[in-house]
Amino acid sequence: MNIKRTFAITKKEFIHIRRDVRSLILSFLIPLMLLILFGYALSIDIKNIPATILDHDKSSYSRDYINIFRESKYFIINDYANSYEVLKEDIESGRSVVAIIIPPGFEDKIKSGQNVSVQTIIDGSNSNKASVSYAYVSAISQTFSTDILNKEKAITNIKIPLNTETRIWYNENLESKNFIIPGLIAVIMLIIASLLTSLVISREWENGTMEQLIVSPIKPMELIIGKIIPYFLIGMFDLIIIVIIGKSVFNIYLRGSEILLVLLSSLFLIGALGMGITISIITKSQILSYQLALLTSFLPSYIMSGLVFPISSMPKAIQYISYVIPAKYFIIILRGIFLKNNSFMILSMEVIYLAIFAVLVFIAANFSFIKKLN
Repeated sequence: MNIKRTFAITKKEFIHIRRDVRSLILSFLIPLMLLILFGYALSIDIKNIPATILDHDKSSYSRDYINIFRESKYFIINDYANSYEVLKEDIESGRSVVAIIIPPGFEDKIKSGQNVSVQTIIDGSNSNKASVSYAYVSAISQTFSTDILNKEKAITNIKIPLNTETRIWYNENLESKNFIIPGLIAVIMLIIASLLTSLVISREWENGTMEQLIVSPIKPMELIIGKIIPYFLIGMFDLIIIVIIGKSVFNIYLRGSEILLVLLSSLFLIGALGMGITISIITKSQILSYQLALLTSFLPSYIMSGLVFPISSMPKAIQYISYVIPAKYFIIILRGIFLKNNSFMILSMEVIYLAIFAVLVFIAANFSFIKKLN
């Protein structure tokens, strides 16, 4: 490979980027827009769940129990119903998702050591919200039971058979942003890299300048690498911006090594750029290249990478398909570096997969371009 010819192509591409100011601006604005949009909108934290309370006991214990719901950030008490019909209407109309029915004799039964059942009605039309709401109600009931034991030392008949002590590592507050934002970096970088490079070769065909490159002594790999270098630098600059915004705006963790983050991000970016330029070589059309790059980058990386939906919960066929999604491995790397301070050795398998992906797409790009020359 001739370095001089490669950098001549790089210089030519830089000139084109400088002349195309709109694309240059978009290459920096799109990552910020996607990060802010997804960072705020894409959250699986379920809070402010509307609830209705029907208190038949109206005792100090029932008020203490209700206060835990009222002070919790997970529930908003919309209504204090005075009958079951009102409660039912709240659930049917969607005014409330959860309804708590405190039975008569709630306090007396607790003080006498009897078991008390508090009925909870949950709107199951949204299964995810319903399951999370159920978990929250159970946690609040457990908290209330513990408080009663600590408060009423004289009541010896009240016992909790099992007391679990839970410690959460890496994401102590269970905030979804701490694992969503690192995953978004992979999706955003893949989208930007594949979209930018998906136009570079097809643009040469549409502008009528490809014939000049064909008759020149430049080799296919020199052309491919020369075209990729400018966008690699843009992609790395976007990465720095995304990380800074993530830390300053969303207050996400970065427990791992910045150097390791940059190195492994470079490997992923090279593969993403290679995928985009392969698409550009195959299609010859900018519109088709753009659409195909968007289809092969955004949808698979968003749905089948484990960014939002656990891969283990997917059908087996989809799980097998996810093995060829490069964003899946990069998301594991990002979350490992950001949250767990993982070392290179721990992430070595994911690094190998990304390296294989980068090599394969460059081989495909070189082979496809040779066929075009012939």
